This record gives sequence, C-alpha cells and structure tokens, in this order.
Amino acid sequence: MATTIPVPFADLGKSTNDLLGKDFPVGHTKFELKTVAPNGVTFNVLGSQDNKSGHINGELKTKYVDFKNGLTVTEAWTTGNLLTTQIEVENQIAKGLKLDIHGGFLPHEGKKHTKVGVQYKQLGFNSRAYVDLFKGPTFTGDVVVGRDGFVVGGDVAYDVGGAYVTRFAAAAGFTAPEYSVALHAHNSFKVFSASYYHRINADLEAGGKAVWDSKAATTGDKAKSPVALEVGAKYYLDRDAFVKAKVNNVGVLGLGYTQALRKGVKVSIAGLFDTTKLDQAAHKLGLAFVFEA
Repeated sequence: MATTIPVPFADLGKSTNDLLGKDFPVGHTKFELKTVAPNGVTFNVLGSQDNKSGHINGELKTKYVDFKNGLTVTEAWTTGNLLTTQIEVENQIAKGLKLDIHGGFLPHEGKKHTKVGVQYKQLGFNSRAYVDLFKGPTFTGDVVVGRDGFVVGGDVAYDVGGAYVTRFAAAAGFTAPEYSVALHAHNSFKVFSASYYHRINADLEAGGKAVWDSKAATTGDKAKSPVALEVGAKYYLDRDAFVKAKVNNVGVLGLGYTQALRKGVKVSIAGLFDTTKLDQAAHKLGLAFVFEA
C-alpha cells in the first residue's frame, strides 16, 4: 500500500537537477528581494543583468495566500511589460483537488494566453491536466503513480485544433532517504536520460546525469557527441556556507560558493571554465544576492 504522494512528473529527478543547476548564476549579476507584509502578502523583486550585453531584466511579483479557504493569488509584472495572474484553489471541492487558472497579457503586442488546469493527488497518485485556450487550444497532461519508493509516470501534449500529439514522454525512478535515481525518455522518445542523487552524509551530496540524443548529428559542421555527461557535488563548509563543483564531458568546469552573510542575506558567486581553452576568453562568471525580510 502506498504511504506517500509521489511528486509531479516535472519533478522526477529534481534532486539531481537542483544539484547541477542551482547556485550557479553564471553570465549574470542577479538580485532578489523577498518581503512579507503584515497581512501575509509576499512581495518578490527579481533583477538580472547580462554580463555580456549589459541588458537588464526585472520582475515584480506579489502573492497572497488564504490558507483557510485554500486560495492563492499570484500576480507579476516584468520589465518586458508582461502582466500575469494566477489563481489557485486547493482542497475546497475535494481533498487533493486543485484548480488553477493562469493568464498573461503583453499590451504593446496584444498577445495573451490563458491556461486552465486541474491537479489531483492522493496516496500513490499524482496527476495534472492543463488546457491552453489561445494556443491550439493545446491539452497537456501528466500522471505519476508510486509505491514503496518506486515511481512511474508519463506526459503528453495534444493539439486539439490540429488533432495530433505534439509531444510525449515517460519516466521511472526510485527514491530512498539517502539517494534517488531516475530514467527519462523525453521529446517523443528521441532523447533519453539517466540521473542519480546521493546524500553521502550530512555535509556532502553528489550526483550525475547522462543524456543521449538519438537524433544528434554526428557528422558535418554541426557534429557533436550524442551523449552528454555531467557530474557534481555539494559540500557544506558550515551551517552558513557551501561550495559546489561540477564538470561535463566536454571539459567545462563549474565552481560555486554560497554564503549566508547574516539572517536573510545570502550571496552566491560562480563561474564556468572551459578547461580546453584556459588561455581564451571562453569563461563565464556570475554573482547573485538574495535578501529576505
């Protein structure tokens, strides 16, 4: 009998993706400010400057949560003048059922989008379905079932207007307290990946991911290896600081350092270094600040 609710399909293998992807703000200087008003409204300001072009992007996001009525309202406004609103209602119609409406509007181009979704989760089962009303319309759905640590899931997208499947994917995995593994077949079974994550002890984490692109060009001007491999590790220096390192099969080395300067203030410094071109300007550096109050 299942005793836990499995994660959504998109989160299968998340521990590995976070280990290899988060805390490496390379190529940008990022700023994030999070505050909470007395009435519970959360404000989040995000800013990012591209180190090469100098272009700056920003976003202002507000979030209101009514826990008693299971209501969450999130609104955002970007420097690209994109306005978005998301309304979620959870556990009101039925336990484990969440309704979700997400809309966006780009005034200067007149573009808009609206997605209506539903998620239902119970012990051993997690499913989601969305309909993009202005694109196709397109239906997207995924489901994950799990028991005793094992999970199996699938994902599909269907263009209702054109009456054809636009993509499909499948995944399987196993999760234990100290480690997890996941196998994916992406992009309509054209790209396959395997990943693992291992919490070796309280201070050290390790993981790796291999990706095989069955349609990758192996000859010609755009030839590349059909297999990509990346491994990484995270080590806690103390309760306020950790370092990360990763390397892939083409010799790109990633290094990162994150330090909590004080409560609510965190800084991350990272770089990607092409070890095959150490004497060239082929490296990327980045910096991120996070303030919470």
